[in-house]
Amino acid sequence: MGTIRYTLLTDGTSDKCLTNVIEWVLGECLRPLEQGFVSQYADLSLVDPRPATLAEKICSAVKNYPCDILFVHRDAEGQGLDERTSEIESALGVGGGILNGTAGVPVVPVRMTEAWLLFDEQAIRRAAGNPNGTVQLNIPPIERVEQLPNPKSDLHGLIEMASEQRGRKLRKVKERVSASVHQVAGHIQDFSPLRGLTAFVQFERRTRTAMEGVLAAV
Repeated sequence: MGTIRYTLLTDGTSDKCLTNVIEWVLGECLRPLEQGFVSQYADLSLVDPRPATLAEKICSAVKNYPCDILFVHRDAEGQGLDERTSEIESALGVGGGILNGTAGVPVVPVRMTEAWLLFDEQAIRRAAGNPNGTVQLNIPPIERVEQLPNPKSDLHGLIEMASEQRGRKLRKVKERVSASVHQVAGHIQDFSPLRGLTAFVQFERRTRTAMEGVLAAV
């Protein structure tokens, strides 16, 4: 078949960094086949009228960003992995996660996207603009990140600490910390440590199943 197209639909634009995670998993799936892929981000702020419900957002994403696989992100937050996953599957429609020939894959980090970026010390230092820094970073063990109440705050704090800046320069680091989070994701070359997390294992398994379905339908 030709190049596989995927679209990422997120809760907000700050979660666009999940593209890096998705493309690593797709690369793992497709490398033996030497199959390529292209990405799209479903920016529904450009759609008029803007969809309100999750089901409407999914339909709009598929209509405006046609693809073979639609990745639908929701943070678990206080709802839990199973509940959020079921919510997405219900919005996708048919039990197998198929919407008008497009495979649907839930992406549900626990508790939020930043939890999947809290493991690579060098990526954090590089995103902070201080790759050779020596300050000790209290990065949580990978098996604990799903229990952290606020991974976003934890990652922001680590970036600020890794910068080793003070005063006005530290304020500038804080002002651009959201962009730095995207840089953390971009600097991570290997997401395999996340295979120790239940949510990631589920996501990778569903991605492989969706990919197999797409390839089998050709």
